[in-house]
Amino acid sequence: MIKPYLYIDKSKGRGRGVYTKEKIPAGTRIETSPVLVLSYDDTEIVDQTRLHNYIFLWGVKETRSCVALGFCSIYNHDYHPNCEYEMDFTEETMSIITLRDIKKGEELFINYNGDVSDTSPLWFDIKKKQTAK
Repeated sequence: MIKPYLYIDKSKGRGRGVYTKEKIPAGTRIETSPVLVLSYDDTEIVDQTRLHNYIFLWGVKETRSCVALGFCSIYNHDYHPNCEYEMDFTEETMSIITLRDIKKGEELFINYNGDVSDTSPLWFDIKKKQTAK
């Protein structure tokens, strides 16, 4: 399930990103998509390809990874995200939920570290997001 008001567009300095055509209230589940779970060995292989930037660690011990379908792998990172992601290891799905009210036309961000307050460095240089006025 992906809400019909979501769309992908260019994100300045970040490639592509996910945006909304409508206002979204805080606490809205805007996407629940299936994932393809990769074994530890498959993760080692994928980590050496361009797909490395699009996979998520998977499982309680994070010994595997997953390829998230839907828009999940297109959301850009921010240390102060307006959305969070939630993984369901039993159902093999990933959901995106808004943390605050989102304005029409706003880009949606998640924290790639998983915890919305985790400011640990990532494997790439962080681009500052443009704030809407």
